[in-house]
Amino acid sequence: MTSVLDTPTGVSPSDDGRRRWAVPRPDRWGLGILLTATAVLYLWNLSINGYANSFYSAAIQAGSQSWKAWFFGSSDAGNSITVDKPPVSLWIPGISVRIFGLNSWSILVPQVLMGVASVALLYLIVKKYLGVSAGLLAGAALALTPVATLMFRFNNPDALLVLLMIAAVWATLKGIEDGRIRWMVLTGVLVGIGFLTKQLQVFLVIPPLAITYLAFGQHTWIKRFGHLLAALAAMLVSAGWWVLAVTFWPKDSRPFIGGSQNNSILELTFGYNGFGRLTGNETGSVVPGGGNRSGAAEAATGFGGQAPGGMGGPGGRGGIWGDTGVFRMFQPEQGGQIAWLIPTALILGVAALVLCGRSSRTNIHRALISVWMLWLLTTTAVFSFMSGIFHAYYTVALAPAIAALIGAGGVMCWKGRHITWVRIVLAVAVLVTGAMSFFLLNRSSDFLPWLRWVVVVLAVVAAVALVVPKWPRVAAIAAAVAIVMGLAGPTAYALDTVTTAKNGPIVSAGPSQGGFGPGGMGGRRGGMRGGFGPGGFGGQAQGGQTPGGQAPGGFGGQMPPGMAQGGGQQGGVTPGAGTGSTGSTLAERFGGMGGPGGFMQASTPSTQLVELLESDSDKYTWVAATVTAMSAAGYQLATQDPVMPIGGFNGSDPSPTLAQFQEYVRQGKIHYFIGGGMMGGGMNAEGTATQIREWVTANYTEKTVGSVTLYDLTQPKG
Repeated sequence: MTSVLDTPTGVSPSDDGRRRWAVPRPDRWGLGILLTATAVLYLWNLSINGYANSFYSAAIQAGSQSWKAWFFGSSDAGNSITVDKPPVSLWIPGISVRIFGLNSWSILVPQVLMGVASVALLYLIVKKYLGVSAGLLAGAALALTPVATLMFRFNNPDALLVLLMIAAVWATLKGIEDGRIRWMVLTGVLVGIGFLTKQLQVFLVIPPLAITYLAFGQHTWIKRFGHLLAALAAMLVSAGWWVLAVTFWPKDSRPFIGGSQNNSILELTFGYNGFGRLTGNETGSVVPGGGNRSGAAEAATGFGGQAPGGMGGPGGRGGIWGDTGVFRMFQPEQGGQIAWLIPTALILGVAALVLCGRSSRTNIHRALISVWMLWLLTTTAVFSFMSGIFHAYYTVALAPAIAALIGAGGVMCWKGRHITWVRIVLAVAVLVTGAMSFFLLNRSSDFLPWLRWVVVVLAVVAAVALVVPKWPRVAAIAAAVAIVMGLAGPTAYALDTVTTAKNGPIVSAGPSQGGFGPGGMGGRRGGMRGGFGPGGFGGQAQGGQTPGGQAPGGFGGQMPPGMAQGGGQQGGVTPGAGTGSTGSTLAERFGGMGGPGGFMQASTPSTQLVELLESDSDKYTWVAATVTAMSAAGYQLATQDPVMPIGGFNGSDPSPTLAQFQEYVRQGKIHYFIGGGMMGGGMNAEGTATQIREWVTANYTEKTVGSVTLYDLTQPKG
């Protein structure tokens, strides 16, 4: 048996450079339309997201004011502490803000450009080997994946990470094609930069790249293995220079490494951002109080476990981050983000590999399909079984592999449709796609309720037409109908995403099916869907009691006033938050936990408070200090002056210590301490943030501006 695609559809590697890179006019029109439509989709209504993730926006603002903060990724220009990731994803928007000033567009447009570049690069990869149609289908599938639409309009590190991972596949395929070592060196460099973007997550692409090159590359296996070692060396150099710089930089001359407990980039890499994500043993977790909380600990605190009304949902299996298992990507939290085309991609990918038949070991089509299949399977397996912090938007890392398999596998099967079993596979793939779309759309039955039935009808009609061999023109129409049907659900979710404000550290695309645990946080429509247990966080609370919550001391039982309806003001309510009426992010239902802002929602200071903080601001290194980076971010973005985030993201990092804070105050470096919130040192009463708060309240007189309590650290009591 030989491949039905023994002659590549793309241009031969032996052609000269001009011919290889020349794009015929029809290709240019197709690519131009694809990229223009992608750019319009991602730019449309972009400012609705405001500062998006204020945690990173504050660091971007700091980097636009201080090159030192830019280099380290500091949360503030005073360089007290970094964010909990390496800084590369902050560098580009940081320069953008330096040039265009601080605003939503200067922060988010770079992410949009990364999204358009990702779509373009995926198109070029697939198109080169399988033609324009395959490239356009792959590019469109990526652009319209709901979680991709979300993250390419958002300032998390994921946009750059996805672009770098796609580029690494491109370089590896080039290496397989012509056998030159320079392509594998480039692959290593791209993966190394990915490490400086989101640390160990980029390593998920290494097994697919290495296995594919070793299996299908040119030369002897020893030489191929040597090329992989060269790629490893390039990766270590491209990532290691910054790690070494941070490691050997005097600690008293650089910011504290956020997310670590010992001011160590290596601890952050292998702990909180590394193996802790797999095992669930995170120190400094976003679970209030830090550290791992599972089983009995969750039940005791209300974070999941078996406590009725706990945060882990019914039964709490899997803890606060949801159930682990084979079908995790299809759960309500993740399904609407990414699952639309996963089964179809697997079906078409396997069929495409079979179609490659007994072609030569170095057949580029087999390599193309294999690398994307391995990417999809490896990343899905890790995401499905990791026990630590997991957010639905992580699944954007699956989107390129799914899209590539849809484009490449779909066209390979289309070219082989003269074979009976291939036509049957195509029909089955169409029916599975329709069934999956119906299943996902049915979860939000009040969102375009007619669409799921249209999808089913189109799927059945297209599948029947594809099976019949005597109707070639009808089959072509059926293929077009199948594509429209398959992308209808994701497109609806993508359009919903661009018309809905997305901000805070935890976001989801479309009419949210949940998040942050089984049943999740509810969505724009329908309110809570079981999130955080029956009657858990997010419902309307009266007097601090959430309906149905019974866990004493748990988030879902008795709560302090103002917590159930998040707030940008101390103990208050942020407009539109907490009721499920205007947003779909966890921050909207969790924002009140930190008092003025909190660890899930940035503060929203009043004009009066901003004017007070800005008065004599040039005399201080920090115009204010407050517990948690999210709370500090709102004040910093409003004033564009440094605000010290005590304890980092959720107040659990030991930065600064009480002694360091007292010394800063003695030196007159901090003007105000902004009080309020429950996150001082997390659940640990001995945490440094709690110690600082207690020292301030004991030695300085409080005053209230609006609903915010603050202390003038230049005016001690007595």
